[in-house]
Formats: sequence, C-alpha cells, structure tokens
Amino acid sequence: MRPLEGQVALVAGATRGAGRAIACSLGEAGATVYCTGRSVRGRPATGQRPETIEETAELVGAAGGRGVAAQVDHTVEEQVEALCARIRQEQGRLDVLVNDVWGGDELTEFGQPFWKLSLPSGKVLLERAVTSHIITSRHAVPLMLERDRGLIVEITDGDHFGYRGNLFYDLAKMSVIRLAFAMAWELRRHPAMTALAVTPGFLRSEAMLDHFGVTEANWRDAAEKDPHFIESETPFYVGRAVAALAADPRVATKSGRVFSSWDLAREYGFADADGRRPHWGEYFERHLGRYNRAGEAAYASWFNGPMELACPDWPKE
Repeated sequence: MRPLEGQVALVAGATRGAGRAIACSLGEAGATVYCTGRSVRGRPATGQRPETIEETAELVGAAGGRGVAAQVDHTVEEQVEALCARIRQEQGRLDVLVNDVWGGDELTEFGQPFWKLSLPSGKVLLERAVTSHIITSRHAVPLMLERDRGLIVEITDGDHFGYRGNLFYDLAKMSVIRLAFAMAWELRRHPAMTALAVTPGFLRSEAMLDHFGVTEANWRDAAEKDPHFIESETPFYVGRAVAALAADPRVATKSGRVFSSWDLAREYGFADADGRRPHWGEYFERHLGRYNRAGEAAYASWFNGPMELACPDWPKE
C-alpha cells in the first residue's frame, strides 16, 4: 500500500513548476489531488505559458494517483469557498493543503531599489502571493479540522533570513514562512495539525528551461550562461520533499518551521528525478558567499528552532 493511499490533497497553484511536481509526487504516493490554477486548455492565464491544470491532473493520474483539475483564482474568496465545498461534498475530507500560488514573475522588478518600484505591481504581487494563501487556508483548514488532523505546506523561496533581492519579492517569500509559523501557533492545541514551510533550491522549472533555451535532456548546457545552474534541481525534488513530509507520522514535530528540499532529501533518503541529490544550501555558501546574517540569531529560534523557544506556552509532548 502506498503511504498516502486514501488521502486527499489540495495543491493550490498546480499548473506548472513546483506545484505541478508536488501534485504528481503526492499522486505517486497514492493521494487524490485537487490541482488548481487559472490556466485551462485554450485559456492561458500566464502570458503564453502552455501548461494547464488539466495536464497536471493527467500527470497525477499517470503517476498512480487521482488528479482532479479545478480552475480557481485563489485571490477570489468565492471561488476558493466553492472549491472547498466541492472537496467536502466529493471526498468528505482534506488531509494535505499545499499553498503554492505565486503569479509574481512578471511583477518582480529585480535590480530596482524600493523607492523606484511600481506600487500597483507590488500590491498585485502581494495579493497573489500572500493574500491568496490566507484565503485558501481560511476555507480549507476548517475541512481538516473536522477530522482534527492535516498538513499545511507553504511553498517559499529560501530557508534563510537574508534579503532576496527585491522588496516585494522578499516580503512575499518571508511572509509565507511567517504564515506557516502563525498557523502552527494557532493550531497548537491540535496536535495532529501541522503547518510548515518548504523551499526548493535553484528550480529547473519549465519556464527556467525555456529562459535558458534548453530542455531537461540537455539542461547542463545552460551552465555556460549561468554557472550556478549546475546545482539546479527539478521541481520533483521539492515534490518528493512534500510527499515525504505528508507520509511522516511524526511530521507534527516540524510544525512552525521552514525546511529545504536538500535537507529533507538527506533526512528522508530520496533523490531528484534525475537521480542526483543537489544541495543548494551548501553550494550557495561555497560559491556565492554567506547569507546576510543580520538577524540570523533571532531567525534560528523564531523559525527554525523548536516552537517552544519562540512560544513559551507551546504544548509539550
């Protein structure tokens, strides 16, 4: 029996990239996966990207699970509420929620100082990348609480406190880590409910492969343009990380913290889809210098240490 057989997952933002791979990995472990996003066949919602939620659902099925495509804009509360009502009606349960909605690539102005950024673009980015997560958790978590158990995963970028190169991008990615912490805090009296954050490394997504003009078959050629791409990982690395967390009976001990694909690979013993075990954290330290350590000591106890360090009345085992 596969470890997630009979379980139901919702991957919000499953059209492509990490979300698609997470949905497929959960399906491979036996789950029924609701794959949501805005892009459906014939109606792309992100430029001319060809990926659709129907394709993701089909890939989940091919991996061994059951994929259900559902077109949802997670910034629209009524659509999210209807989705959760549908899951309750069709499945009667929800075991795993993955908040992977992003939609900020075309809105991020890397290279611009904050006093020159477009405020309208920044507001939309935060609505898509943060508010959407809050809306989704607001309506999905009560379905989990009906059985008083479940896993909530916030997908972020980076497991560190250093700056991420753009004010709105940094704010979004740090905010979802904080969301995981805040939800874990408010769920502290529900020992079978877990909220945490997970980051991939240098993600070899469909869009990134296109950006470098390579495919998965010859991706190493892109290192001629960006030498750091040699330590990149497929989206399935973080997908397998989330599936491993969902199958871990002691995952609650990780609640409120942020984890990386590379560290979870070492802990749970899985490899990337190509058989490699890239470790972006070690590579970054070795080749790109140390993270911005301002505030790291506080961060270590706040996000990465046991919850009781940051929350004195956190319930003890």
